[in-house]
Amino acid sequence: MDTSRETGMFATTDDATWANEAIRRVRSEVHRVIVGQDRVLDEILLAMLCGAHAVVEGVPGLAKTLLIATLARTLGMQFSRIQFTPDLMPSDITGTEVIQEDRTTGNRSLRFVRGPIFANLVLADEINRTPPKTQAALLEAMQERQVTVGGVAHHLPSPFFVLATQNPIEQEGTYPLPEAQLDRFMLNIRIGYPTEAEEMEIVARTTGEQVLQTESVLSAEDLARAQSVVRRMPIAEHVMRHALRIVRATRVKQEPAATPQTPAIVRDYVAWGAGPRASQFLVLAAKAKALLSGDSHVETRHLHAVSMPVLRHRIVTNFNAEADGVTSETIIQRLIDEVPVDAAADGQPLDRLIR
Repeated sequence: MDTSRETGMFATTDDATWANEAIRRVRSEVHRVIVGQDRVLDEILLAMLCGAHAVVEGVPGLAKTLLIATLARTLGMQFSRIQFTPDLMPSDITGTEVIQEDRTTGNRSLRFVRGPIFANLVLADEINRTPPKTQAALLEAMQERQVTVGGVAHHLPSPFFVLATQNPIEQEGTYPLPEAQLDRFMLNIRIGYPTEAEEMEIVARTTGEQVLQTESVLSAEDLARAQSVVRRMPIAEHVMRHALRIVRATRVKQEPAATPQTPAIVRDYVAWGAGPRASQFLVLAAKAKALLSGDSHVETRHLHAVSMPVLRHRIVTNFNAEADGVTSETIIQRLIDEVPVDAAADGQPLDRLIR
């Protein structure tokens, strides 16, 4: 069906301009405290604009916690930090029922005491340091957006985001998230060391008397409006098909008819490829990327820009890859370079748009 004339379903120029300006204010306010890390901040904002969750990986001391807490204040959200430890129980996250006595009647009843999961932005610090049972309790809340205790469902606040952190170096005594649970996170964000100039600025800011604070520049209602704009960003059919082609090229175990088209690097080094959730997230993240870039519609360059954080934790490499030093990022980059774009080229008139 040709939807190019049904402009009412798409984000208007005014909507996109407003959303882009709102995100610019958020960036500016966060950078009053955070030095550099532009890519990391943008990828976290991508996840939030899509109403999704993300995993942030980086060595200690790179301000992962500070960045997320600062972003929560900038967005006027209730922030909660959970430090995951081996002895953390599911009820420590979700909450528990306690016996409460009515002093006037002497009657006792159960009252649910909410846990730290009941916040708009939850930082799950070092999520791989807690046992699978506790990890599962968090991931269930992420998926269902509610906590059920004693047969009663308690809905989580809206908006609701989980940003989990992992230390990629120290793996002793950790419980790595299974691939099926990692798949629930939209993005896997890697945070690296600052440049020399950025580190000099960090030291100068943090060793003096000045205390830097941020103000709320965006409300929950504003964020919901921006999320709606993202959903309504136009995308051409050939661009969406290109996203599917990239994801499907990661699969080595699919119908026999598709096997001959599987790239050699995938056949040699991939044990398991990305599922359909990757296709959904890749298109949605590309819409958010187009909005953040100030563009009117999604192009293949937006897909390529978000392919790494969307796909890197969804491709399981085999022993040959480990022996040859081939990572999931190597495979993704090869697919970006080699998977062809058929139909109209970017920049040409968009005759078939999909909301």
